[in-house]
Amino acid sequence: MTTQLGAVSEERQRFYEEIETHSLSPLWQRLHALVPKTPATPAVPMKWDYDGVVRQHVFRAGDIVTAEEAERRVLILENPGLPGSASITHSLYAGLQLVKPGEIARAHRHSQSALRFVIEGCGAYTAVDGERTVMRPGDFVLTPSWRWHDHGNESNEPMVWLDGLDIPILSFFDAGFAETGGTLSQQEQRPVGDSTVRYGNNMLPVDWKPGDLASPILNYPYERSRETLDVLARSGDPDICHGHKLRFVNPASGGSPMPTIAAFIQLLPAGFSTAPYQSTDGAVFTVVEGEGESEIGGIRISWKPRDIFVAPSWHPVVHRCRTTATLFSFSDRAVQEKLGIWREARGNSGEKR
Repeated sequence: MTTQLGAVSEERQRFYEEIETHSLSPLWQRLHALVPKTPATPAVPMKWDYDGVVRQHVFRAGDIVTAEEAERRVLILENPGLPGSASITHSLYAGLQLVKPGEIARAHRHSQSALRFVIEGCGAYTAVDGERTVMRPGDFVLTPSWRWHDHGNESNEPMVWLDGLDIPILSFFDAGFAETGGTLSQQEQRPVGDSTVRYGNNMLPVDWKPGDLASPILNYPYERSRETLDVLARSGDPDICHGHKLRFVNPASGGSPMPTIAAFIQLLPAGFSTAPYQSTDGAVFTVVEGEGESEIGGIRISWKPRDIFVAPSWHPVVHRCRTTATLFSFSDRAVQEKLGIWREARGNSGEKR
């Protein structure tokens, strides 16, 4: 019997080697990895300590590389479970960009959608299709797909913000395009704040029609987000899994600000601990205010303002707060929901929906 099994094994191995030369492979050897019972991402939980570690390297980059040389002076936040990928999750890219006083990051456009979340500094701008928006800590700023955009810093202090892009998604579809502008910065076509006035006050110009799937609002100011969270906290109990959590929306559709990236902000009361939560969208978190810790897939991460951490797909997440905390996050939930594949499990029961 042993000899027969050995002979079969040798025959199979010869078969596998033969079909490999014809670019064929046996599904039965790879089925469980290709169709797992639950999500099995190689991405791992990770925290980037901004003030303790990362900030010094961001500013060191500013000493050795000019904005003109780099085009975008950014340090990539690469997940250690995805080495060489330039990705923070399988579907998302994240990096920290520095623009020093007097610098301009040249105008360009690309098919990748991008968000900016301001970490440090006040008064620099992002210009999108000829409209500038002034950036302040905690602001959530959009540069949608294929829009001309540049960044400039006319303030007296350096600016650092978190970049979040759907680069891996575009790479998966082999759908990336990019173009460099003919000038360093764009000519101003609309006054600062124009998009907020037109589209951000629960009204829309009567004959306006969206030209794409992205939000027409360029800047979601932290001041307004925080005020809304405070009202929610005063008027109701926190959700057991999220505290008081809001999703940013495209006012033209009610959907996510960008077709591939969803963005959220949440307030967690002092002393509050969330119930375990799992979802198929890997999420990148930035701490705006407060201190606490998060347990992600059994790994405990302590955090404080300006730290950044990632919760990969389907890793159970529990947040515990020492003080009242505000967290901004973004994920690929927007595209997962469009494809009908997004799932979550709430609480210790693991109830899925």
